[in-house]
Amino acid sequence: MQSSWPVLDRLSAAGEEVVISTTTATGRETAFKLAGGLFKRHIYYPWDVPRIVRRALDAVRPRAFLTVETEIWPSMLGELRRRNIPAFLVNGRFSEKTACQARRRPAFWREIYGLFTLLLVRSCEDMKFLTDLGIHDEKIKVTGDCKIDGLLMRKETADLSMARAIVGGTGPVFLAGSTHRGEEKVALEAFRLAKQSLPDARLILAPRHPERAGEVLASASAMGRAAILSQVESGSEEGGRWEILVIDRIGVLFDLYGVCDAAFIGGSLVDKGGQNIMEPAAFGLPFCHGPFMRDFAQAAKELGERGAASQVQNAEEMSIHWIDSLNPPERQKVRAASEEYFGHTAGAARKTVDEILSIIAKG
Repeated sequence: MQSSWPVLDRLSAAGEEVVISTTTATGRETAFKLAGGLFKRHIYYPWDVPRIVRRALDAVRPRAFLTVETEIWPSMLGELRRRNIPAFLVNGRFSEKTACQARRRPAFWREIYGLFTLLLVRSCEDMKFLTDLGIHDEKIKVTGDCKIDGLLMRKETADLSMARAIVGGTGPVFLAGSTHRGEEKVALEAFRLAKQSLPDARLILAPRHPERAGEVLASASAMGRAAILSQVESGSEEGGRWEILVIDRIGVLFDLYGVCDAAFIGGSLVDKGGQNIMEPAAFGLPFCHGPFMRDFAQAAKELGERGAASQVQNAEEMSIHWIDSLNPPERQKVRAASEEYFGHTAGAARKTVDEILSIIAKG
């Protein structure tokens, strides 16, 4: 939904009436939470069976059809082609898994992607995937990653008051975000090392899967005064003054990046492909990550080259990064590097909507 939000904002500003569809109730809830007011109405996406697709199109009668990132519906695309309704892939992205599947059935996927009027993709790598598949390059446009525009919109509208209340207290606060099993142990050791020179430091651990919070809390309790977020919010004695706080629900990590002093981004010391490093970067927060960043390889490369991100291999390097991040000149350097990165990469939603409207205008 974060990729759709800025596109919906641009379409709404252009006076277009949008019907948005999701496949789940959670998707519907997210759509109204992020983009309520930017679309005319919501429907659940029709089952991709020809007779149901025809009935849905008869009811909605769209001027154009947009699908986002990896959502491909063959029956819908075929019926749109028969009705001469333009179809657009927005923020198209193709993982290595997708590429492997496509190579096994290239003719099928060439036909499916060929049904789109225009394929708007994030990067030259995504474009190469399509051209290697046999799609003509005039049907493909590289517009950038709309998710970056959505991220910046989310940052601008964020209310950090709750995050500040969670952190409270004094002294530097380090954050290990979206961690996987094995990474909390490294972060706790880095925290132990940092406290040798920063005795008032505190640590927040946000496991990627909140259901692991009890397990993470047990490890944290062996090192210091540890609490879990639900205890803090309920005002229980167990949630009193803490040195280590474990996050046990989703929806708070992004705002915490806006109020902490430095971070480690998980899924990267263990081979999970890395988690979203653009979230801390949006706040200009100094952060580090491990070597396994294939899911965010381009962002990690560009942010690293600019000095907005650092790669670490172990607890000692993580501790050093956190301590160095408290140095004001270092913080200013990271903030400036992050601003430069987003200045270079933002604007995909505007390019996307301009391409779509230009084709719609031609009828």
